Amino acid sequence: MSHLAPSGKWDARHLGPVPHDTSYYAKCMLGGVLACGVTHAGITPLDVAKCNMQVNPAKYTGSISGLKTIIAEEGTKGIWKGFGPTLVGYSLQGMFKYGLYEIFKDAYMNLAGQEASEKYKGAIWLAGSASAEFFADIALCPLEMTKVKIQTSPAGTFPVPFGAAWAEMSRTRVETRFPFGSLVPLWSRQIPYTMAKFFCFEKIVQLFYTHVFTEPKDTYGKPTQLGVTFASGYLSGVVCAVVSHPADSLVSQLGKPQNKGKSLGAIVSEVGFGTLATRGLGTRVVMIGTLTGFQWWIYDTFKSSMGMGTTGGK
Repeated sequence: MSHLAPSGKWDARHLGPVPHDTSYYAKCMLGGVLACGVTHAGITPLDVAKCNMQVNPAKYTGSISGLKTIIAEEGTKGIWKGFGPTLVGYSLQGMFKYGLYEIFKDAYMNLAGQEASEKYKGAIWLAGSASAEFFADIALCPLEMTKVKIQTSPAGTFPVPFGAAWAEMSRTRVETRFPFGSLVPLWSRQIPYTMAKFFCFEKIVQLFYTHVFTEPKDTYGKPTQLGVTFASGYLSGVVCAVVSHPADSLVSQLGKPQNKGKSLGAIVSEVGFGTLATRGLGTRVVMIGTLTGFQWWIYDTFKSSMGMGTTGGK
């Protein structure tokens, strides 16, 4: 299709198989809801184990043993604690993360112009993803705070049902700093994570279509294209996990009662940066790699089913 807008000027919104109009961006937002909400909610048990390993490593020494401990103490429902706020929070986050990324990416390409867009493609991916995640985290923060509190509070000390937990967070907003007390550490975890996620994904897709699948993209079937999407998503997820893990550990530490009122710097110096960077990392690499692979696969499958095409390729 033509890369020119009806006015005759080069326009990034006309680069793909379909024009990037309001309907396109709305579909991208819906694809983001499906990609993030479903996947994050589906791995709630792993998340429960990881958060408890970060907060109470003496008791929860590994993901499998941690899950066994939680099941022994609270039954199988214990490993699904926080499912509600996870589903709602990450659906909202996915909507803004993916939808706004497409909007910002097109806007920044149009600001830069055709030549600079091609030359500084990576910088545009980074700027677009960082801008999108800034807003996505504002939507996620209250729900993430509620989720962490549900998942890391000793049994019987904090409500588990979503509505009751939300009400309790609101009632104790002075001590919990609800709803935006974790926003800065969330930004410090999620913005580098999302920049790595989108940049590495776009880069790896590009490498696949440059060096492995070298024919024009439309000569490959949808399963092959979506296989490229999943593999690229998984590999980018591994990078993301390593980049964002220290801040992820810090968000979990903020949920501990004994850290109430402490500054981020004080928590880092007490726990140690090395510990924040490595504790629970193996679990998170598997979790985030799989999660990111499936997120991109769901997102591209949805886009493809809407006639909007998969990511990358000639």
